[in-house]
Amino acid sequence: MIYYPKSIKKMRVSKTFLTVDAVVFKTINNKLELLLIKRKNEPFQNAWALPGGFVDEHEDIDEAAKRELLEETQINIETLTQLKAFGKPFRDPRSHVVSIAYYGFVAENVKPVAADDAKEAKWFSVNDLPKLAFDHDEIINFALQKIDIK
Repeated sequence: MIYYPKSIKKMRVSKTFLTVDAVVFKTINNKLELLLIKRKNEPFQNAWALPGGFVDEHEDIDEAAKRELLEETQINIETLTQLKAFGKPFRDPRSHVVSIAYYGFVAENVKPVAADDAKEAKWFSVNDLPKLAFDHDEIINFALQKIDIK
């Protein structure tokens, strides 16, 4: 049995959820490419998005980012760097969802394989991205500024 101090028992239950998103780059012929997945489920079914998803209860957020990337693309990455939290209300139509974005780089020969709730996974030139789900364009632009490339 878990003991909760009286002060915790009086706390309200939050309706805010936590997710992670992975901004993964690779360079081919000196051109930067970005990994995207096509969503299998609503919201934004069939839209392109960053690999990511909900953080599990008692899960470390850094590990959640790596897990979601692996589950959706079969890409195992050793280093993802925390970028920023994105939490504007209504960024996700389901609820108030705050996403911790991460970025990382993989080798030129890394090929994604869509799995879990990703219908497709593929590389896109950062200069020719499709219309994106959620606020993922904002996350990508922030990442590009952070790594000082575009």
